[in-house]
Amino acid sequence: MKFLSGKNMENDLSMGAAWMNGKVLPISQAMIPVNDWGLVHSDITYDVVPVIDGAFFRFDEYLARFLSSMEDLHLDPGISKRDIQAALHQMVSKSSLRDSYVAMVCSRGKPKIAGSRDPRDCDNHFFAWCVPYVHIIKPETVEQGATAWIAQNAYRIPENSVNPRVKNYHWGDLTKGLFEAKDNNAETVILVNHQDNITEGPGFNVFAVIKGIVVTPNRGVLEGISRRTILDICEELSIPTEIRSLSQTEFMEADEIFLTTSSGGVVPITRVNDRIFSNNTPGEMSVKLKDCYWVWSQKEELRTEIGYKASKKHSKGTVKSSITKTFNKLIWIAFEF
Repeated sequence: MKFLSGKNMENDLSMGAAWMNGKVLPISQAMIPVNDWGLVHSDITYDVVPVIDGAFFRFDEYLARFLSSMEDLHLDPGISKRDIQAALHQMVSKSSLRDSYVAMVCSRGKPKIAGSRDPRDCDNHFFAWCVPYVHIIKPETVEQGATAWIAQNAYRIPENSVNPRVKNYHWGDLTKGLFEAKDNNAETVILVNHQDNITEGPGFNVFAVIKGIVVTPNRGVLEGISRRTILDICEELSIPTEIRSLSQTEFMEADEIFLTTSSGGVVPITRVNDRIFSNNTPGEMSVKLKDCYWVWSQKEELRTEIGYKASKKHSKGTVKSSITKTFNKLIWIAFEF
């Protein structure tokens, strides 16, 4: 086993890298001012695109959503779409991470006039960072089926106050719900709105399978790219879908529940509060769509390859094993039929 010296560890990009002011540096060295409004007011937007097996997955769609979020919040960091693309490619290439969680961020910045409360006085700025691929729920838990909790004491922020279609760091409601979920021995939390309709959770969209129909909420949610991928897969497989209001009562009577996220794909849920789903095992539809997600991650038309610089070795992938297992499973299914 090779150990890095202190100096080499400080300069090691494989544990995470950042792009700031045109330079790529170790993530541990990335800094923003303590009076940046992104920090003190959560006046910031971001997006996250996954890198899977050496390529961005659905890069153009994640980037388009990020640009739309900046426009909605009147943020202009003075960097073009092409320059953002180049910055992310450069950063991930230098990190050598072939499976990565890649964030692009735009913050309001700090005011040029001390004490100003006028957002127009701030210098907006762009930065980015990447770390090894992140799973919001451990893969071994996903294989067995995860548990979720519908918060009883936290509600989703009303969408007429904070636009859920703009990615943001307003996590007060989600964090409150997570504490409640953890106190009830659940892996994660699902929030309802003030009309008692299902919305979303921290970093994921929610789906229910009801009499063979795949249903996902239409209000109070981020229009996730992973959510879109599952809807696209369903269309290709002629699986009926509905995007509509989903009451907590109807949700709890569903046949299956699963989550979608850029940090792990599809997550089957086997228990919500005290309700057991699919005989406490991942449901048939959930497993099918989970496997299809990883197959789609290898579709050439959905991948943007990264030009890694030549090096002795790239970082080991944490996602490729999931893809390999999926292909092996599909091969066995083909033999069975």
